[in-house]
Amino acid sequence: MVATAEQAKFDEIRPGVKSPAKETILTPRFYTTDFDEMAKMDLSVNEDELRAIIEEFRTDYNQKHFVRDDQFAQSWDHIDGAQRQLFIEFLERSCTAEFSGFLLYKELGRRLKTKNPLLAEGFTLMSRDEARHAGFLNKAMSDFNLSLDLGFLTKSRSYTFFKPKFIFYATYLSEKIGYWRYITIYRHLEQHPEDRIYPIFNFFENWCQDENRHGDFFDALMRAQPSILNDWKAKLWCRFFLLSVFATMYLNDIQRKDFYAALGLDAREYDKHVIEKTNETAARVFPVMLDVKNPTFYESLEICVKNNEKLTAIAASNASGVVKFFKKLPHYISNGVQLAKLYFMKPIDSLQAMGAVR
Repeated sequence: MVATAEQAKFDEIRPGVKSPAKETILTPRFYTTDFDEMAKMDLSVNEDELRAIIEEFRTDYNQKHFVRDDQFAQSWDHIDGAQRQLFIEFLERSCTAEFSGFLLYKELGRRLKTKNPLLAEGFTLMSRDEARHAGFLNKAMSDFNLSLDLGFLTKSRSYTFFKPKFIFYATYLSEKIGYWRYITIYRHLEQHPEDRIYPIFNFFENWCQDENRHGDFFDALMRAQPSILNDWKAKLWCRFFLLSVFATMYLNDIQRKDFYAALGLDAREYDKHVIEKTNETAARVFPVMLDVKNPTFYESLEICVKNNEKLTAIAASNASGVVKFFKKLPHYISNGVQLAKLYFMKPIDSLQAMGAVR
């Protein structure tokens, strides 16, 4: 039996509006922070660089980039069945992540406007970019007869509180890994246009430059607060956030390897490339980088992949809730052991690594 576009079904909160994906440890998160602490930050150590980056934001290179053209004016029913479902999930996850950034940056811009106007302007201009990205992705979902109610998403999602320095670590990595994800897909499709199944990928080259500039802003912001980079605690936290971001991406993408296969990409090789490049980029500001070329790194992640496959199978079984819990427990413990093993793997000193590259 041949799958059709109509067979890709999703729960809807009303006709044409998709119910948000269930929140899990692997789904994009919404954040809040200590706005008063952020407002009191002294930026003078690196103010010139911050002002230069904000001036780039003002230039707004992508002001006219996110405009749908004739490429979109067609039916997309040929993307059907499981492939259609995976593609819609990709658009939803991407839209949710961009919208999460918009909400955080917008609120920071609003709360800091009178107390720290330079920082406020940077966040406000980044929220402009994230709003464009989220809107463009949500409009793409409408080509598949679905959309997200972003207002409902704002009210229904739980928010994770992070102190400012943790916001900096997490969002810096999110923006930089976003750059490497988008540019890697764009470069691949540039060489293999036959795999460009939908025109949104044509926008990725300019799009990823927004991500890159946002990452540069957080780089400059962390350098303006050297205490969050230069002590032993910073090394431990940087390792934690690097591992969290890399492991989350790897587990998510392997789970959706058929989506990447539709683009002519091997999900594992794609992720290894993105992780390696992001790790190298982060070494320009983080005091340590992970030893991602150590075979143990991916061996442990592959054990987590297999555990997650078993967890999914258990969740889909007809067993009772109590039975499911005890069946899942060994796999949760195994995941914890593997991630702890990766966390305590000896990291690489960034200064030494960058010196070796030079």
